[in-house]
Amino acid sequence: PASITIITLSITMGTIMTMSSSNWLMAWIGLELNMLAILPVISKPKTTRASEATTKYFLTQAIASAMMLLASTTNAWQTGNWDILELKNKFSTTIMTLSLLMKMGAAPIHFWLPEVLQGTTLQTALLITTWQKLAPITLMYMISKNIQPTILVSLGVLSMIIGGLGGVNQTQLRKTMAYSSINNLGWTTMIMAFSPNMAIMNILIYITMTTPIFFMMTSTSMKTLQNMSTMWTTSMTTTFSIALLMLSTSGLPPFTGFMPKMLILNELITQKLTMLATLAIMTSLISLLFYLRITYLIMMLTSPMTTPSLTKWRAQNQKSQLMTMMTPTALFIAHLIPAIPS
Repeated sequence: PASITIITLSITMGTIMTMSSSNWLMAWIGLELNMLAILPVISKPKTTRASEATTKYFLTQAIASAMMLLASTTNAWQTGNWDILELKNKFSTTIMTLSLLMKMGAAPIHFWLPEVLQGTTLQTALLITTWQKLAPITLMYMISKNIQPTILVSLGVLSMIIGGLGGVNQTQLRKTMAYSSINNLGWTTMIMAFSPNMAIMNILIYITMTTPIFFMMTSTSMKTLQNMSTMWTTSMTTTFSIALLMLSTSGLPPFTGFMPKMLILNELITQKLTMLATLAIMTSLISLLFYLRITYLIMMLTSPMTTPSLTKWRAQNQKSQLMTMMTPTALFIAHLIPAIPS
């Protein structure tokens, strides 16, 4: 239908417009176009929770957009320049950083992300945790040289702690993935102060790992830990794949997720920030707890011996070529570390 085409084009073009613009007003227009286009996608299920999620998403994104306008206008007022790379005013830089973190769902303004993901479908949750982060992270990359490192490191560590602690007690998989996203954004924000290129690599690898997880959750209608513990009845291949992907996302070697974490820790130690690197390792151990719990539920528990099980009906597996291609990438490219230039 025409409406789906218009919405898809608007979401795509909004992000591309923001990522390719050099002017704050054009970047803002791109983000607004993207935000307005995704609202009907979030509210599609026609349930109370979906309407609530749409409202929360709209309000937080609107406040973040207002903060963006405030920061860029203040900077233009002080310097007479709307150029993204010329964000010199310290007040404007701080407000802009907070607004971009708010748009991505990083701490301290992360409260909307788990609720929005829980209120919408798995496909939309995938869109919010991957595609919707590209435009704000690109803007942050462009202004990273002007942001005070203390702010980025503080907010990054806060996101890592909240992302780890928030996911520990969750039984809903979408909320777990939301806190996983917050935790990963913490790593990205922290290293943005020292090596912006590494931050971009980290977020791209996270997107590569998250996408097949959401595809598998969608194909097996898996939404809670209880569903996951009996997923072996649907597909053994999917069961093992999602367990390995969870371990990869947690950053365990020899999987792909270990690669960015090792490079980030190496960069921190090179910058003589050993205490910060130690703190980052300790916070990643907190998040490892809930990834290991999911893996334990999938692979270590004894499978029920009887055929009937108290699980809801699941649709048959839908084979996805994209999922098939992305899963090996999300698991086994850590051996490319020596090929990455320092």
